[in-house]
Amino acid sequence: MKNVLIIILSFLSVFVVEAQPQRKTPQNPGQYPGFQKLQSQNTVTDIDGNVYNTIVIGTQVWMVENLKTTKFCNGDIIPNVTDSILWSKLSTGAYCNCWNDADNSTRYGRLYNWFAVNDSRNIAPLGWHIPSIEEWTTLIDYLGGKEVAGAKLKETSKTYWYENIGATNTSGFRALPGGRRIADGYFGELRFYGYWWSSSEQDAEFAKRIVVIDENNVVEELWDQKVAGLSVRCIKD
Repeated sequence: MKNVLIIILSFLSVFVVEAQPQRKTPQNPGQYPGFQKLQSQNTVTDIDGNVYNTIVIGTQVWMVENLKTTKFCNGDIIPNVTDSILWSKLSTGAYCNCWNDADNSTRYGRLYNWFAVNDSRNIAPLGWHIPSIEEWTTLIDYLGGKEVAGAKLKETSKTYWYENIGATNTSGFRALPGGRRIADGYFGELRFYGYWWSSSEQDAEFAKRIVVIDENNVVEELWDQKVAGLSVRCIKD
């Protein structure tokens, strides 16, 4: 009887082992469809090697940081124009650091004129683009409209904003007040206003942009002269 029991138990143990699902751990996980997409969906890297976090908001995927690149996607250099008179006369793409201070670009990203935004060489990373005003409106509407969306967009820390009234950053967008360079080449509004270009043109002289400010929760959709320097956020294609 003892021998019979041993034989039965041995047979059952073989059956249990064979019934276990086989797990395959690939030597190269990238060979499986979709693996690289899943691994990279929360960051994107520009041609300079800057890595940006990303966030899904509604049906859109946005960068969580302002653009910092100094090159177009084909490797061509975007001119860094520091002189205010030269800046005011530009009709081609350029960038600058707010107040010509490189530390500000680390915190707030760089400022670009609209000619850089509209350049066919593209300043956005591959697979991304500068949002149209309609895409900005989709984001704003998803967050409850112009009167309240600012609070949900703004980074909450006063390290970056001066007062930052009402900020909750519930969207995860982390809007930062990078200020701007106005058409005459002078800087202003750092830590008080965040301006972002759209790819949409208003007319021959102006292009559309949005602004979020320090003292309230409103998002304004207006326009600025194309030669002005504003922050850029990118949206996934």
